[in-house]
Amino acid sequence: MWTDITVGGLYGALKRLATESLIEQVRVEQAGSYPPRQIWSISDAGREALASLRLRALSDIVIKPDPFDLAMTRLDPDHLTDLPVTVAARIASLSAMLTEWEARAGAADRYLTVSEKLMVKHRLDRLRTEITWHQELADQLPKIIADEQARKP
Repeated sequence: MWTDITVGGLYGALKRLATESLIEQVRVEQAGSYPPRQIWSISDAGREALASLRLRALSDIVIKPDPFDLAMTRLDPDHLTDLPVTVAARIASLSAMLTEWEARAGAADRYLTVSEKLMVKHRLDRLRTEITWHQELADQLPKIIADEQARKP
């Protein structure tokens, strides 16, 4: 729930962590005819790196620029009529993401700590806020389009 790491990406990350001596192999297990599994443990250097990353994550505020905002301030005058469909599609995508995350949160809720529940709520709140903002944008599109057309040489 917390990352976008794929299974393949996980194995690549494990390899890099091992190369950097941030984790160390504890043992190899094999159950029946399944392939052998490596069991890893965080190293002392890994604990230090993790502590540093954790402190930075708790201290830094990350609100990244959204390329959508830049695109909306530099619209293509020949495609202004596409905006309502584009914004409606974004709202639909955000709404689908919200529905998916609400389902995930509901399924995981009983397994989450108080802190984890609050972090899931944070993600849900951010999605709801994005949807609200996009709906406001959709309401303003006639004015935006008229303004852009008036600026057209």
